[in-house]
Amino acid sequence: MPANTPTESHDAYKPAEIAALIETAGVAKAALPLYRMATLAVLAGAFIGFGAALWCVTMAGAEPGFGPQRVLGGLVFSLGLILVIVGGAELFTGNALMVMAVVDRRVTVGALLRNWAVVYAGNLIGAVGLAIAFGFSGLLDGPMGAVAAKAATTKAALDPLEAFTRGALCNALVCLAVWLSFSARTTTDKILAILWPVTAFVALGLEHSIANMFLFPAGLWAGADITAANVAGNLIWVSLGNIVGGAGGVALSYRYAFGAMRG
Repeated sequence: MPANTPTESHDAYKPAEIAALIETAGVAKAALPLYRMATLAVLAGAFIGFGAALWCVTMAGAEPGFGPQRVLGGLVFSLGLILVIVGGAELFTGNALMVMAVVDRRVTVGALLRNWAVVYAGNLIGAVGLAIAFGFSGLLDGPMGAVAAKAATTKAALDPLEAFTRGALCNALVCLAVWLSFSARTTTDKILAILWPVTAFVALGLEHSIANMFLFPAGLWAGADITAANVAGNLIWVSLGNIVGGAGGVALSYRYAFGAMRG
């Protein structure tokens, strides 16, 4: 190879570089046209729903407290975030990292709230739509549906503080998965970066608002005895916790550590 030919680095991006990349990505996310933002949000809701559906199949017949099975369930649930990150989609929980760009005044608060509102609604449509599709498929009539119903009932019974705290802890791990994926230069590395934080939050029993958007309608289809008030209460508190854990726990911490970033 000639001496003056540039070579591509295969080293992972360093944390300060990740911060700059994520902030630049936040600017791009805020500037997305409405139709593209909404479309990618619907896809992300469905992607997370596929991960949750695979989790239901994996947990069928298992003891809820059996540790190895919970870890396996977390591994397969990672499918959802892998599809979002590698395939490209807009996920409400991951977009908590956009706060970094807001702090540096590269994105306005209004643009952030627009993104969050559109993406949250799109995620809801995608997740609920997939749950309905699984219902019509007949797959929720068996063990998969029983797991969804049990999960929905358990989630609906959480009190507000439990739901909020589990939501905050969950999205700290989800945003760390997204953060780590930005360190990667290959698809394989991105997938490996995503696996363990997502596995941890699922195995630990934490709460992800978009996953719940799939599990509640799937559980209701399968016969879960829960009310609309139960579902709304869980989603409100878990979503608020997701914002705090992702935006405050991860985004602002790294912004403070690395200062103003310029991509």
